[in-house]
Amino acid sequence: MKACLRCKYLTNEEECPICGAPTSDNWTGLIIVLNPEKSEIAKKAKISIKGSYAITVKE
Repeated sequence: MKACLRCKYLTNEEECPICGAPTSDNWTGLIIVLNPEKSEIAKKAKISIKGSYAITVKE
């Protein structure tokens, strides 16, 4: 898995399918958002699309 450098979305692609930014293999932590409208963590992390996200991403 790779994480987007901009929105931290986890994907297998070289480019993020959500925002189009490049991805990196260098990430740590995991947040899984099932319902972004009701999730307090998603609101604090500014996540509006359900999926898996990294907590930190480095280039």
